[in-house]
Amino acid sequence: MSARAKSNEQCFSIDEWFVVALARTIRDREVVFHGFGSPCAQVAMHVARHSHARDMMLVEGATYSINPEPPFIPPTGNDLALEQGASYRMRFEEFFDAAIRGDVDRMFLSGGQIDRYGNTNVTAVGPLERPKVKLGGGGGGCNLAATIGHLSLWTTRHRSGRTLVEHCDFITDMGHRTPAGSRAELGFAGGGPEWLVTELGVFDFDDGGQARLRQLFPDVSVDTVRAATGFEVQVASDLRSVPLPSSAEIAALRAVDPLGVRRSEFAPEELRRTFSHGQSVGCAC
Repeated sequence: MSARAKSNEQCFSIDEWFVVALARTIRDREVVFHGFGSPCAQVAMHVARHSHARDMMLVEGATYSINPEPPFIPPTGNDLALEQGASYRMRFEEFFDAAIRGDVDRMFLSGGQIDRYGNTNVTAVGPLERPKVKLGGGGGGCNLAATIGHLSLWTTRHRSGRTLVEHCDFITDMGHRTPAGSRAELGFAGGGPEWLVTELGVFDFDDGGQARLRQLFPDVSVDTVRAATGFEVQVASDLRSVPLPSSAEIAALRAVDPLGVRRSEFAPEELRRTFSHGQSVGCAC
């Protein structure tokens, strides 16, 4: 292997490490789904299925194809490439019936706003009657989030200071608790958010359903996270660095996403963050 090829293998960027961290929220043998417009989650699901979760069931977000083998992840979620090699294509109503029965283990969700309880807003920023920004809406996410076993949340815009907020202007998809009550009080069967992955670090949720910082990327400090977060940041007593991606995980990611569609979710300045296995902070790749 040439020195250049070896260097490329050892070196990776934040979008790659982020997607691997997102993929690791999936357990083997889970039934996993992502929604529309979810490049990072979509790539993460395929990475998981080709690395540590080979017996998971992957449900594509727009085509409802089961375990497809696309030659690449396309820029749009309803591309026919995402049906290639699928064992089955579910009807829309079949999937929602499965979700309400509790037969879907995990769903990926993001939002323009995410609060400490994992509520997400993809409806509107500002007063609903006169919003500053009208977002795309949740589709069926509000229904699915109520009954699916676990939720993996993600955002690549944590550093902006506008995404992790004290209160969502509108709750599209329910987290652990809303002003109307908790999941248990409202009678929803789903387990709620389990993980929140951002470009700064990885959060889990404590027994009270509040986000707790568990892992940091090595070029980020706790103070940076606190400055970018609209609610008080709880920090785990065993806070550590995000585990490095393995060579196999990076290879799986690059094989399934040669077009780099995951990169579309990141601000240009974030994409300049590069790392290596021998040097866990920025490398000159």
